[in-house]
Amino acid sequence: MDNTMEYLTLENIAGACQGELCGAKGMEKAGITCAVIDSRKLEAGGLFFAARGEKVDGHRFIGQVFEKGAACVITEKTPAQVEEEHGIPKEAWGPYILVGDSFDALKKLAAFYRKQIAIPVVGITGSVGKTSTKEFIAGVLSEKYNVLKTEGNFNNEIGLPLTILRIRREHEAAVLEMGISDFGEMSRLGEMARPDICVITNIGQCHLENLHDRAGIFKAKTEIFDYMQENGKICLNGEDDMLFQVNKADGKSVHHFGISEQEGFAVYATDIESRGLFGSSAVMHMALDANRKPGSKDAAYPVDIPLPGQHMVINAMAAALVGSLLNLTAEEIQKGIKGVQPVGGRSNILKISDKTVIDDCYNANPVSMKAALDLLSTALERKVAVLGDMFELGENADALHAEVGAYAVDKGTDAVFCVGKNARYMYDAAMEKYDGSQDIRYFEDREELLACLPGLLKPHDTILIKASHGMGFASVVEALKTLQD
Repeated sequence: MDNTMEYLTLENIAGACQGELCGAKGMEKAGITCAVIDSRKLEAGGLFFAARGEKVDGHRFIGQVFEKGAACVITEKTPAQVEEEHGIPKEAWGPYILVGDSFDALKKLAAFYRKQIAIPVVGITGSVGKTSTKEFIAGVLSEKYNVLKTEGNFNNEIGLPLTILRIRREHEAAVLEMGISDFGEMSRLGEMARPDICVITNIGQCHLENLHDRAGIFKAKTEIFDYMQENGKICLNGEDDMLFQVNKADGKSVHHFGISEQEGFAVYATDIESRGLFGSSAVMHMALDANRKPGSKDAAYPVDIPLPGQHMVINAMAAALVGSLLNLTAEEIQKGIKGVQPVGGRSNILKISDKTVIDDCYNANPVSMKAALDLLSTALERKVAVLGDMFELGENADALHAEVGAYAVDKGTDAVFCVGKNARYMYDAAMEKYDGSQDIRYFEDREELLACLPGLLKPHDTILIKASHGMGFASVVEALKTLQD
């Protein structure tokens, strides 16, 4: 048994999940080594959540996980039901916990587990930049602590509890990304995460179908404040007009970060010098007193930000603020920021043949689109933007796509290739700005683009690839990798 999870005994798990423990046969106090919903990731002695997904019913894998040495299974179905539906004999079962909803049981168990953990937990949310900020914060904190961080896109109501359940005794801090698309989601995530420090990157225009407008996004994101630890600290991007106005929240201390010398900013950057696609240098100011509160002390330190774009400087300042609140030295913060590596699909700079590709195809909304175009504008060679549909923008989707198309031309993009049904509005707006020097084209779908793309590119192009994840633009990046000199 992994001793770091010894309080997750089968009887405690059943109690936390409000389920019925069956077939334990004296194993009630046995612990588990891991908790998974993917049977392929199960380790011997692990806990498997058999859940009914949109495409696959996890109950069909119960026999396999017990063969692999599962300690217990969370199930919505009895052995007799599983045998009838999937042909798995009752004799193949070991201990199991019968619940009404396996996903709900996962969240309840994560909430229970979090209460046993004394390490500092940092929760990160916002419209844009959550993942990059998470990487900066984890990189900084790793200079002093053993850090567990959210991997991949595990930032929702399934990914977050699985991440919490990965925390072990050796971890000294946890950095959790928290993504939402509707009201109430942040409350459910917050109930599990209970962060000691909350970071909000910005209030942008995304998930507008459900959240309606920026005021709705602000309301939904700030639900997290109600679920923080009693002495929690809130870190907000002071460059965001809505977050800048927040100075108190239920008695929790509020700190701002940014790239301008605003009164009350705890950490900020000045003297920013762009190195184009290779990042920036800046001077980091730490305006904190000895008790880690905003004060008159203002020490300045040079800092090297390896990821490109002004927005990355802001993300780095968020990490510097969190690091300072958790007692890192300025030298540790400087080193942690400098060592951050790009995440695939998120402003990742690739050298492919004679071309430079900005792989930013993981997701998109108007704010992140404009930030990516800002980054592209720093390129020295011909600038090409391959832009696809942005999803979940609600009733203003047409206008928001048009806004991005016009912005692309205004930023001096040499070629704008718009892909997808909604991207037609990008194209139309870009054409209204057309002055005869740009190459502006429209493609109905990704396949049409891929068929034409090799003939549209020129030697030494810098190419931005950006769209919502559902557009599948990772395949565009892969196609570019096959091009020859």
